[in-house]
Amino acid sequence: MSEHTYQQLISLLEQQHASFQALEHPSAGKSEEVAKIRGTEVGQGAKALVCKIKGNGIKQYVLAVLPADQQANLQKVALALGGTRASLASPDEVTRLTDCVFGAIPPFSFHPELMLVADPSLLQRYPELAFNAGTLEKSIVLKTADYAKIAQPKLIEFIN
Repeated sequence: MSEHTYQQLISLLEQQHASFQALEHPSAGKSEEVAKIRGTEVGQGAKALVCKIKGNGIKQYVLAVLPADQQANLQKVALALGGTRASLASPDEVTRLTDCVFGAIPPFSFHPELMLVADPSLLQRYPELAFNAGTLEKSIVLKTADYAKIAQPKLIEFIN
């Protein structure tokens, strides 16, 4: 879907003098498949989930980023942000907030309504992260330190 998101991401990384590699590849459905195509470990993948946090007067959209080989506990995200419950956003909400389809969302937020959070383990396990970059056919491999510096996600522990 979003060539625009891809271009926005490349521009941001270039402006910030990030160390990255852009890859084009066939579309793959699962994290394991795309890691194999990229030549990376599954755990290097940065999985990005668009979530809705509600409760206690809060309604917040969140882009929750975690290693692709882990499972998110959305309840932990909700509680950490002062809400009582969390769910995945609908496909329409995902499109509106990211201009991407499920699976193509990069671990960066370009929308003012979308708060970026990451599990700390994402930044600790590998020197590089790999992620889809707006489309299912384009990926970026980025130095983890550059990701942390540029994206500046709020760190919340939310892995099961």
